[in-house]
Amino acid sequence: MMVEDVLIPILLSLKIVLVATACVFVGGVFLARLLLTQNFFGKEVIESLLLLPMVLPPTVTGFGLLVLFGKHGPLGVLTRFLFGGQVLFTWGAAVIAAAIVAFPLMYQSARAAFEKVDARQEQAARTLGAGELRVFFTITLPQAWPGILSGLVLAFTRAYGEFGATLMVAGNIPGKTQTVPMAIYFAVESGNYRVAVPLVAATALISLGAILWLKIWLKRKFWCYTERKMG
Repeated sequence: MMVEDVLIPILLSLKIVLVATACVFVGGVFLARLLLTQNFFGKEVIESLLLLPMVLPPTVTGFGLLVLFGKHGPLGVLTRFLFGGQVLFTWGAAVIAAAIVAFPLMYQSARAAFEKVDARQEQAARTLGAGELRVFFTITLPQAWPGILSGLVLAFTRAYGEFGATLMVAGNIPGKTQTVPMAIYFAVESGNYRVAVPLVAATALISLGAILWLKIWLKRKFWCYTERKMG
């Protein structure tokens, strides 16, 4: 076993997942807040489309992305016009696939968190003259943050484990688009367990570490809140 066979997929996966998670965080929080506070025709359809990747098989999602970003697809034509090349079978395509499949978890968690925010405190701040941005960053976001953070961790772990959609749009190019799940699959398929085992162990540790960190943080947050209430 070469160290590079294990290290390169892990580093590439972390790079892809961190970029995808950042995009999912911004988009998920923004759309969750927007769709929660605004009512317009077709809102339910938009929300259903945002959640669709959560219930579709990843290969179906990947095929949809393949059509959209293909040579004659609308987004493929647009990216070729803007950037002079195709997104498919690049690490950018892996980012898009990971972000799409992880987005519903971020969106659902953020929306549920915003629904629990005390609207009376928000209204009181507006009555005292605070603008919408100030209300959001000083009242809404702090109250919703535990739920948003939970969604962020879930989105991170989901994006890290993405396989089907990524394989469809990014392929399995070592050092370029070969993420950890694909490296594990093809290592097992070829009988190379000396590569598969450490990759599986690293994936389990990374995911477990993210979940444990979240639970510890939420527990500390709860006790700090309890102490303030009792004090």
